[in-house]
Amino acid sequence: MSSLAKLTVRNFARTFTRSYSAPTEGSIPHAKQKYVPSSGTYPKGFSVSGVHVGVKPSNKSKPDIAFITSDRPANGAAVFTTNKFQAAPVQVSRKVLESRNGAGIRSVIINSGCANAVTGNGGVEDANKMAEAATAVLGETDASPSSLVMSTGVIGQRLPIDKILAGIPKANSALDSSHQAWMNTARAIMTTDTFPKLASTTFTLPSDASTTYSLAGMSKGAGMIHPNMATLLGILATDAPIAAPALHSLLTSAVGRSFNSISIDGDTSTNDTVAILANGAGAPSSVKPISDPASADYAAFAATLTSFAQHLAQLVVRDGEGATKFVQLSVRNASSYDDAHKIASSIARSPLVKTALYGKDANWGRILCAIGYTAGISDGAVVPEKTNVSFVPTANSATKDQGVLKLLVDGEPQTVDEARAARLLEDEDLEVVIDLGTGSEEATVWTCDFSHEYVTINGDYRT
Repeated sequence: MSSLAKLTVRNFARTFTRSYSAPTEGSIPHAKQKYVPSSGTYPKGFSVSGVHVGVKPSNKSKPDIAFITSDRPANGAAVFTTNKFQAAPVQVSRKVLESRNGAGIRSVIINSGCANAVTGNGGVEDANKMAEAATAVLGETDASPSSLVMSTGVIGQRLPIDKILAGIPKANSALDSSHQAWMNTARAIMTTDTFPKLASTTFTLPSDASTTYSLAGMSKGAGMIHPNMATLLGILATDAPIAAPALHSLLTSAVGRSFNSISIDGDTSTNDTVAILANGAGAPSSVKPISDPASADYAAFAATLTSFAQHLAQLVVRDGEGATKFVQLSVRNASSYDDAHKIASSIARSPLVKTALYGKDANWGRILCAIGYTAGISDGAVVPEKTNVSFVPTANSATKDQGVLKLLVDGEPQTVDEARAARLLEDEDLEVVIDLGTGSEEATVWTCDFSHEYVTINGDYRT
């Protein structure tokens, strides 16, 4: 490198600065405000709180301890990350559930600001202390903790455990069942998130249409998001009566078609956890917990839970770090669901596809490339001569009346109106449909684009 080039690089390094911090409380971006509920219907028997303890010294006011509690023992289940470096809270929460066979769970205690991941035996001790303190503050006297633990934030740093332990009684005193309490709790688990991801719904079961149950939940995540699990946390709570073994299978199935069907950047975190508590507080005393996978109640709750989990997962994608687009990838007429899901996921994590979407470039060749290198699909899953790719405007698109924009039909490229394509790609929401023509199965994955801001955010994350 010449002296002039070296001087130019040094000057650039001195003048180019990056900075990013998640919005402070009350500063939700205007475009994201529509995703934040102003009210909700929350499950009976649950109280929650979000309080500030200052896990990160730079955090002077935002809630960073979340406490979700049931006034009676609840059944619990969780799905955890498959990352080999599993964070201490993942290890501890799994042990709590296993030791109790998914029964007798009273709470979930969560901190943001520090992931307590890759922190050795000391990190596990800290996570255990959090579980024990949350158990004790609720008056539980069992020898084993009845609280699950979650943490999110920077990897490789020890928790300021004394601050957190001192904050748990504060969180207990702040417990409430109001919408504002749920909102504060959702805020407490945010890191680079720009808005709290909170939702609630009501439902009935076929066996008793006169009883209305509630399901509420929150999620966090904006980066390091990719399936199995993908730094994503989710906490769900219902007052419906669900047996512990059934609850685990119901959650696993729902996660497969929701939190495991999203991708922001292709990175699977060390801390990912989605948990559910079911306390039965909304059920008449004569009602037995749902346990039979062949029952109508099981099927009805499975559909409700999956739809609800998909909504929370989609909120994570809508808040992707630096994202400007929410993209639904629909792979249809595939030889199997597994093939369809793998192909959709391959497209979702392609940096070239994601940057083309950000640049409003209808570069379908990048989509085909991602389809073609998908690993682990069956022989004959992709036949070039049968493959179709289209852009589909969503219901709120200004181009919806112009219909589907076909890019590839049976392997043959179409003449594309580039002006129309560019206009379609200006929309916040877009659906990309891939018809493989090799079967009848389909899968959907939700993703977002890559922008300059993604690099800015992640270049400065630790500071």
